Amino acid sequence: MARSRSGATPAVKIVDVAARAGVAPMTVSRVLNTPDRVSEDTRARVQAAIDELGYVPNLIAGGLSSRRSRMIAAIVPTIASPMFSDPVQSFTDTLGHAGYRVMLSLSGYGNTDEDALIRAVLARRPDGLLLTGAKHSPGVRRMLRDAGVPVVEIWDAAEHSTDMLVGFDHAELGEAVADFFAASGHTRFAVLAAGDPRGTARRDGFLRGVARHGGAVVAQRTLPAPSGILDGRAALRDIAPLLGERTALLCSSDLVAFGAVTEARVLGIPVPERLAVCGFGDFEISRGAEPPITTVAVDGRAMGRMAAENLLARMDGGSAPGRVLVPFRILARATT
Repeated sequence: MARSRSGATPAVKIVDVAARAGVAPMTVSRVLNTPDRVSEDTRARVQAAIDELGYVPNLIAGGLSSRRSRMIAAIVPTIASPMFSDPVQSFTDTLGHAGYRVMLSLSGYGNTDEDALIRAVLARRPDGLLLTGAKHSPGVRRMLRDAGVPVVEIWDAAEHSTDMLVGFDHAELGEAVADFFAASGHTRFAVLAAGDPRGTARRDGFLRGVARHGGAVVAQRTLPAPSGILDGRAALRDIAPLLGERTALLCSSDLVAFGAVTEARVLGIPVPERLAVCGFGDFEISRGAEPPITTVAVDGRAMGRMAAENLLARMDGGSAPGRVLVPFRILARATT
């Protein structure tokens, strides 16, 4: 498809989908709005054309008096955890002061429905978009490119982002925790990591750091995402026979770490004498636990604010950094 003078690919229209599927434009409209009135075979052909062309229906065409909707879309896995609620709150506050409203959507931790979710969000024609993470399917990347709106991705540190990125390096964080434990004389290590891409990256970085220090990994478990206190308790109970005399444990979140410390107390495993524990997130539960739990803190509010500021700069016709890294720090407390 030819590019416009601005360099952007012209948006796919309903007539393009109709031509590709071999149906009338009205049939495409029915598939989108009243699919029960269309045969299954026709729906399948039209949907295949939509997927192939990356078509995003304009659900509010003609409904705006200006080119701007003053609406920003944000997609995050969950708001049940401070890990994402803090960045979203800061992002929303910053944009609200500039006269924008944020439409929030939750993606969960699976990637199977990301294409459909982003298509539905873009159909509302937001002025900008926030995504969590920087790994997307080719279909999603095509939709984002063709939408022609600024996109900011948070929570990752990928070298190549869709547009703008504000995040941190999860693998580097995991290595830093291994360095922290090794500096305290630990030689035996364990890790309880959630199975999402970011939890996996922290685990892999931790394991690389352990190997660099010549340490031994005595246990590792992959937990469901998101993971909670009960997951931490169950996993610690499972690996307890492998811990030996002194082991350093990295947990994928403070909730998992709290569960592990709780179960260690039940099993009579001294913390930190026999089991040193580090979480991630600096949640209130890690600060209020007894003993207080060592954790890795990332300034989520700063991340959300910077993401909003970069988006605002781009929407106002200015420039913004393509990649901004937010620092993290290890907060040593009583569990190490």
